[in-house]
Amino acid sequence: MTESQAVEEIKEAEAEPALELAEREASTPAKPMKRRRLKVAHPERCIGCLGCMFACSRIRTGTVSLQNSAIKVQTQGGIEGDFRVVVCRGCQDPPCARACPTGAMEKRPNGSVVFHKDRCIGCGSCEKACLVGAITLGKEKKPIKCIHCGACVEFCPHGVLKLEEVPTSGV
Repeated sequence: MTESQAVEEIKEAEAEPALELAEREASTPAKPMKRRRLKVAHPERCIGCLGCMFACSRIRTGTVSLQNSAIKVQTQGGIEGDFRVVVCRGCQDPPCARACPTGAMEKRPNGSVVFHKDRCIGCGSCEKACLVGAITLGKEKKPIKCIHCGACVEFCPHGVLKLEEVPTSGV
């Protein structure tokens, strides 16, 4: 057996398990890929306790600060009005990512948007582009954006928020 024949046999042996795996994957129906997204499921239940905001800030930054929260609870119509919960909606075609001149806000193949702090120049384009006002700039002039971790859901005493699984958009 020549050296080239031996190399060829090794390549074929290495390729066989990969071929078998590919054949098995092709024969089983593919499950649709999903990602998590935060949803304001029951806005009428919100009493404005701000527990979700404190939880978000604590998980994201390690500090308890309303300014560092990626979720916002606002009043509508003064102290006697209802509360409005503002959170990233996980847009299918995110304007924040399109508006970012440096690619700091990047749409992933699964449809979620990831923030790359090292690429951000603090221009605020993402904040201006967000249609629901879910992005704010922090003290460092860097965006504060929901990562859909679900910490706020656990701390909401009235079930206002829900973490749902949605199909990935693909690119």
